[in-house]
Amino acid sequence: MEDKLVGIIGGTGLGEALAKRITNAKSCDVKTPFGEPSDAILVGKIGPNKIAFLNRHGEGHKLSPSDVPYAANIFALKKLGVHAIISSGAVGSLREEIQPGDLVIVDQFIDKTFKRQGTFFAGYGAVHCEMAEPTCGRLRKAICSAAKKLNIKTHPKGTYVCMEGPQFSTRAESLMHQRWGGDLIGMTAMPEAKLAREAQICYALIALPSDYDCWRAHKSGADRQTLLKEIIANLQTATNNCLELIKAVLKSDSELVPPLGGAGLVCEECACRKSLELAVWTEQRRIKPADKKKLGAIFE
Repeated sequence: MEDKLVGIIGGTGLGEALAKRITNAKSCDVKTPFGEPSDAILVGKIGPNKIAFLNRHGEGHKLSPSDVPYAANIFALKKLGVHAIISSGAVGSLREEIQPGDLVIVDQFIDKTFKRQGTFFAGYGAVHCEMAEPTCGRLRKAICSAAKKLNIKTHPKGTYVCMEGPQFSTRAESLMHQRWGGDLIGMTAMPEAKLAREAQICYALIALPSDYDCWRAHKSGADRQTLLKEIIANLQTATNNCLELIKAVLKSDSELVPPLGGAGLVCEECACRKSLELAVWTEQRRIKPADKKKLGAIFE
């Protein structure tokens, strides 16, 4: 690929803040078979890397988690030439040691969503991608390496429970999520990560804890407005930390987009970009040519 284009998905708190730091930005309206993306995609540069930036919730945070067009977002990024995505999103912490304002480089997910389009291949055929390791180990390593050089408390792994929302958890649910082994609770990582895998894109997620979920009692005597101000302040701290980390990653010497080997083969160390190799179970002759053409960007 001529330009190693890195996709950045900005979540709550980060979206509009990161857009201001892109140089030579060009707005791209990308058409997809799955409708319009959340917003126009900004293609420009941060450091030496060319990036494609998408604000997940759209301008003015108009899209709730269930209404985000995840399939259109991932397809649009792939259509532009993105082969690696660094995503971000606000979460609640399910662990005492993961404090608001910290960063977490997520390595696992528990998916509780049920309203969203979770695959590109409905009606196309039977396509089963492996998801045992749902984030790209190579990309996570690059992010963790950059984090070590910053004075920001960053947890190198964590399990993200993705709920449908838009309501927050009950206390019983929050305690259940802890017992499941969850470290974080959020509403936006799924099916985003699954769709990235189907699109053969390397995917990593930086989670921004803004508060402890409701498993942890609030300070006695604290009124609702004070608590809200505290959460917003925590999110701002996490956002600033995430901005510094993303800039550090983009300016690092790490190979964010895996190199191609001979005859266009992807290097062996990154399985994300070969996720469809053994995933399509339907006989090729039974797949409609129109469907192959519609999803052409996914297979490139």
